[in-house]
Amino acid sequence: MTDDEANRFGARAARYVAVGAQAGGLAARMLSGRLFGGGRDADPQKLAAALGGLKGPLMKAAQFLATIPEILPDDYAEALAELQSEAPPMGAGFVARRMSAELGPDWRKRFKDFELKPTFAASLGQVHRATTLDGAAVACKLQYPDMASAVEADLAQLDFALSLQRRMDGAVDVRDAYAELAARLREELDYRREANNTKLYGVMFRDRADIRVPAVHDDLSTGRLLSMSWLEGEKLLAFKDTGDLAQRNAAARAIFMAWWLPFARFGVIHGDPHLGNYTVFRDGDATGINLLDYGCIRVFPPDVVGGVIQLYRGLRADDRDAIAGAYEAWGFRNLNADLIDALTVWARFLLGPLLEDRERAVADEVAVGSYGRGEAQEVRRRLRQFGPVRLPREFVFMHRAALGLSGAFLHLRARLNFHRLFEEALTDFSVESMAKRQQALLAQVGWTPSEAQG
Repeated sequence: MTDDEANRFGARAARYVAVGAQAGGLAARMLSGRLFGGGRDADPQKLAAALGGLKGPLMKAAQFLATIPEILPDDYAEALAELQSEAPPMGAGFVARRMSAELGPDWRKRFKDFELKPTFAASLGQVHRATTLDGAAVACKLQYPDMASAVEADLAQLDFALSLQRRMDGAVDVRDAYAELAARLREELDYRREANNTKLYGVMFRDRADIRVPAVHDDLSTGRLLSMSWLEGEKLLAFKDTGDLAQRNAAARAIFMAWWLPFARFGVIHGDPHLGNYTVFRDGDATGINLLDYGCIRVFPPDVVGGVIQLYRGLRADDRDAIAGAYEAWGFRNLNADLIDALTVWARFLLGPLLEDRERAVADEVAVGSYGRGEAQEVRRRLRQFGPVRLPREFVFMHRAALGLSGAFLHLRARLNFHRLFEEALTDFSVESMAKRQQALLAQVGWTPSEAQG
């Protein structure tokens, strides 16, 4: 075993120790909650706090699982859905060593100024504000050390927890969804890929004034360091209490288009549209958003996009055959009438704001934390009777993103005609034209569709 291999093995072994108790506890407590209705030993808030204190992807995986009906007991789903990172940032000395590893021992000479204290710390890395030699403000996203080992250790623990869930209650089979989650998390470690993702969005939104995308500084970026232009803006949770309704609607409209327009025109989705990935800018009378993070981007095959649009149109027309065909195009298998009905309860919830041609809130008189809970309980009840259902890989981030977008709209208290916005995004849509646009877009960063789709 080489020294490098030994170091990676050691880092992974240490990660198993760090997360094993939490992931194992998640599986054990999840099953305890399901079988015995919880109890004194079942403490979702303590589990959420423990996971939030770990750097790495386990937190993201837990957030995703919390959104799927019938995977977790209600109390755990509620606690993990609000999970936020509480991991301490790297200290100044550690940051200096990491920067030296990425840009060389003279890395400080590459910047006019570099703030060693991070402005933001997340699950896989932290962001530092810096100034280039020509005076440009940049955001330097620096990956924590040993994250590859952390990802593999966390995914192994998660796979163990989900295997227990399958044995005890298989109404929802998430094996394919797990494979998708694992693939995307591994991609998030590659900051060169994220740089290409960022460039894709820069091309897609270069003509829109309400959506700003940072420019990548390739000369200050590596596979584990990504330097982008600094975009000034107000955090969305602060803006929601300072912006008037017109401004909040403008921000919500921009968020809507930042997600649905790339999907409908190019088959590209942002798989992690949580509140921290947006800031809001106000420029005179104009209000728009800065889209900040591009680690979790999914490029769909055109047929899958066509299936989602077919589902939307089938729901609008109440066309059961079109709806069933859409689920098949999306990747669902072994469908029967009861499963189709169960899936349609959830589909009408996820796409509900798009179906009605009227100005509305994303949901009426619903608190952010309880959004979708009633629908999830109904789907759970039906799947227990008529399951199992195997979630296709293509479902994972569509589902996650729809909930994330709705959460942003609820926080903003926006009132829009979501149906007309969606129809605007669908202008001249066809699977064939979208496929051509996708291929031309990917070519601009040197990708083929198969490389981009993973």
